[in-house]
Amino acid sequence: MVSRVVHVAVGVILDESGNILIAKRPDKTHQGGLWEFPGGKVEQGESLFDALRRELREELTIDITTTEPLIKIRHDYGDKIVLLDVHKVTHFIGSAHGNEGQPIQWVTPESLHNYEFPAANNPIITAIKLPKRLLINGGFIDSEDFLTRLESALKKGIRLVQLRLQNAEAIFAIVESVVALCKRYSANLLINISPDLFRQIPANQNIGLHLNSKNLLACSTRPVGSEVLLSASCHDLKEIAHAQKIGVDFICVSPVLETKSHPDQPAMGWQVFEELLAQVTIPAYALGGMKESDLVVALEHGAQGTAAISEWW
Repeated sequence: MVSRVVHVAVGVILDESGNILIAKRPDKTHQGGLWEFPGGKVEQGESLFDALRRELREELTIDITTTEPLIKIRHDYGDKIVLLDVHKVTHFIGSAHGNEGQPIQWVTPESLHNYEFPAANNPIITAIKLPKRLLINGGFIDSEDFLTRLESALKKGIRLVQLRLQNAEAIFAIVESVVALCKRYSANLLINISPDLFRQIPANQNIGLHLNSKNLLACSTRPVGSEVLLSASCHDLKEIAHAQKIGVDFICVSPVLETKSHPDQPAMGWQVFEELLAQVTIPAYALGGMKESDLVVALEHGAQGTAAISEWW
């Protein structure tokens, strides 16, 4: 029997200050008493935008005007598949209030962890907090050159950085300076290293861990606590499934396009990338040959954003 897909439009509504609107589910409903991002079912023949506009008008008496894709999350319940199609609502008309008697609240993205949501909403919260661009450092001459290049990228708006060097000694030598620089610009830092070596870094309470595919498959459980941002590199469904099994927060999927650094690896292309993301329930960045102009394309194919080296380094 073919499972039917229940398409649900979900809105992450932002005000002018960047606060996000959340609503409390009625106590008598499924998962009642928990907070959620408002939305509802997409009716047959209805576009996602029209469905979201209808639902938010009914629930909150606002009229949305501009949205952008954030994340798609699929849950297979056997008899049906629920597709949460989540979009940011960046502009709307009117003043929001709980038109159905539901409590609503405007909260900062950083404070979302203080509210209890259904488990299915956790990837949405992660996606809200992650930027669209992930910088992976490239080559450099010395530590001064490295920090100059990094600060230049941070000044241009990069807010997520993966530190990737040839050996642990090089990472240990520069990590303190990199942590300080990222902190100055309120940027998140991940270090591409094995979990064992990661635990030896004194500043690891301020940084996240990135697992290459080898380190990913060597982990049978999540190697760090939930308070530590954890990402992984994935190239196929096996690696994607394993990343989700151990509780990775987000992944980088590659190579989407051809790259000069790995000319021997065939590019999967955007269609295969989107097909892979159909199996993903956490944010995913497109990696491999990415340019700034590919960001819009990546978002259209379900990505959190793009990850790149040469484009921003």
